[in-house]
Amino acid sequence: MTDPVSALREYAFWLERDLADTYRVRAFREAANQAEAIDPGERPTTEAGWRALSGFGPKTAAVAAAASVGEVAPSLAERRAVGAETLDPAGDDLRARLRGDLHTHTTWSDGGSPLWEMADVAAALGHEYVAITDHSPRLRVANGLSRERLVAQWAEIDDLQAARDIRILKGIEVDILADGALDQANDLLARLDVVVASVHSGLKDDSATMTARMVAAIANPHTTVLGHCTGRKLRSDGTWRPQSSFDAEMVFAACEMFGVAVEINSRPERQDPPDELIALAVEAGCLFSIDTDAHAPGQLDFLSYGAARAAVAGVDPDRIITTWPVERLLEHAHRHR
Repeated sequence: MTDPVSALREYAFWLERDLADTYRVRAFREAANQAEAIDPGERPTTEAGWRALSGFGPKTAAVAAAASVGEVAPSLAERRAVGAETLDPAGDDLRARLRGDLHTHTTWSDGGSPLWEMADVAAALGHEYVAITDHSPRLRVANGLSRERLVAQWAEIDDLQAARDIRILKGIEVDILADGALDQANDLLARLDVVVASVHSGLKDDSATMTARMVAAIANPHTTVLGHCTGRKLRSDGTWRPQSSFDAEMVFAACEMFGVAVEINSRPERQDPPDELIALAVEAGCLFSIDTDAHAPGQLDFLSYGAARAAVAGVDPDRIITTWPVERLLEHAHRHR
């Protein structure tokens, strides 16, 4: 008998991949959690039976009922058919060479799913490794991790790793503070596999201030990746939140000098850096990291978008650190430690 829990979670995955409204995704994930809490022998097998349960509506009940009798609901079959096509075919060749993702979020900070689910979906997508990079303490709006919570997360990763083939890397998306320092203690940063340094505040600082701030973070020996460097975002009305002002030539020269990878952020609403800055970073000789910045399992498939932009820009695949085997990646990440 097909598992209704898996069917409901799969449907949520396709919704997340399509950037569906949060309430729609939540309906399927909460239904999956409720179904999982029921003894398999006591689960309903009819749509009416599932509808009788609190939290189930017509769509979630239809998916669960079909799975309960070994069938696939038409709505799920349709989602699968659409999902069989890559999100951007221009990136297919390069996407096949990507081994992992160095920027993901879980419910430890502002992600929508637990750590185990992000790791398992990454494995199902063919990743060899995935870095868990939840936010650092000062980003309180994103439930950033204190010292104690970060260490506790490591214990969970160790437990999960013992039963999984995919390599789960211990990471952080650390805030670049006003003076260019990184928002976490050096002794903890030194124990991490991956450090993504990003600006989340003061995005309207003048160019000189922002440049100095970013270069200081890039020069930090713990920094692996410079995350979404311009901070731009596509708003719901179709306009862009403007990108930060900084001396891109100087910032990318620093990235090249210190071996920090420029992130090609694959989120559709970021597309960061813009194309002209990717070209400038290529010219500067930078390394790159194609990442999803996923906050939900379905968003882990956004790598196709980043791969397409890198391919169009002519980025050499060997300069993309997420094409590297994990041993080479970790050796590079620890080069200054």
